[in-house]
Amino acid sequence: MARPSASLHMTGAEAPSAAAVPQATTAKASNVRWRIFAIIFALTMVNLIDRVSLSIAMPTIAHEFSLSPSMQGLILSSFFWAYALLQIPGGWMIDRFGPHRVISWSTGLWGTFQVLAAFASGGLSLLFARVALGASEAPLFPSGGKLISLWLAPSERSRGAVLMDSGSPLGVALGGLIIAYLIASLDSWRLAFVIAGVATLALAWLARRYLRDDPASHPQVNELEMEKINAGRATPAAEAARAPVKGLGIAARSLSGLLIGRASWAMVYFGLLTWGPSYLSQARGFDIKGIGAATFVIFVCGALGSLTGGFLCDGLIRKGVKRGVAVKSLLAFSGLVALGAFLLLPTLSNPFAAVALLAMTAFFLMWGSLYWSFPALLAAPARVGLIGGVMNMAGSTGGIAVPILVGVILQMSGGFAPVLGFFAACSAVFVLATLFISLDEVRHD
Repeated sequence: MARPSASLHMTGAEAPSAAAVPQATTAKASNVRWRIFAIIFALTMVNLIDRVSLSIAMPTIAHEFSLSPSMQGLILSSFFWAYALLQIPGGWMIDRFGPHRVISWSTGLWGTFQVLAAFASGGLSLLFARVALGASEAPLFPSGGKLISLWLAPSERSRGAVLMDSGSPLGVALGGLIIAYLIASLDSWRLAFVIAGVATLALAWLARRYLRDDPASHPQVNELEMEKINAGRATPAAEAARAPVKGLGIAARSLSGLLIGRASWAMVYFGLLTWGPSYLSQARGFDIKGIGAATFVIFVCGALGSLTGGFLCDGLIRKGVKRGVAVKSLLAFSGLVALGAFLLLPTLSNPFAAVALLAMTAFFLMWGSLYWSFPALLAAPARVGLIGGVMNMAGSTGGIAVPILVGVILQMSGGFAPVLGFFAACSAVFVLATLFISLDEVRHD
């Protein structure tokens, strides 16, 4: 939406002199869009701190509640039940009511349920609290995908995707360190959960005040930034998002690759997130503080890898590499690195070498953050929220399955070597599915 020029309101005496003209041409574009994604980064970071809190606390909780490995896997997966079921309704709500409103309510609700989880009296009540937490967190990432479509030009979307998603591994890293420290210092996993929930409620207030759905409606966005936001678009983002679309607004081939690729990637990522602390404890002999420190190192490397992948992708595209070649090459390479690492890991006897290998794996695995650029690149603007929800539902389905599967594999085999082989197989499927996605189809920008 064009804004009126200030010169239209000046009298002849107030008109700028020739000497003032060069000053006008040196005006800079505002950077509100990157502040928007700084907030989304913070939200995804706290989102994962709240999620990983249970994984870090699980050895303590399992002892307190006398939970079997299978019951632990059931509780760890319960978050994803409602999370997965509400992805498509959540995506519809985002397209219908806008990501700003949905994010604000979602964040407030999940902060509340994180606090309530601290009052669980056994495995069943903890399971119910995690289901509620999953339901309330469901719309966050699809909302971020919608904001990528609304606030970023096509040339900036890889960076936007990784700025959003890199908060995820950093949240795991900080969550592992912070939650482990709080549990050890306060001698209470319950107080640790309460502190995490209160921090989430503070972010809900910030999101409510600063986020906007339409860049043109944000009071701090100037004309030069609007030009950057709308660069490469046939129509402005907010207008394109209101255009009617039949069906899902995405090619069937790309949708298939998107769903299978995201689900297989999520099996690896959430497998590490949910069972990683137990692997470090049982297979590598780390205590609670050692688990927190190792988790911090592994997932900080994941956050750095996420950012590296996004900036590298946009850099390759600026140098003339086709977007499809750049994105799929980086994703396929990351999957192959993960595959090799999981095959190598059982051969390492030194626990610190194992952590170093897991850190390298996380660095490349988190190039998978580029998947969050796909909804805005492949789907019609009016369906970006829905496609983001569908894609995240596939990832959540993997998140549901993997804690249970790992628990069963672990209980049947008595060791983690078969689990690592399972993760290697998931990495191979991720590579194949990603290569099946077509980025040569017509854009809807």
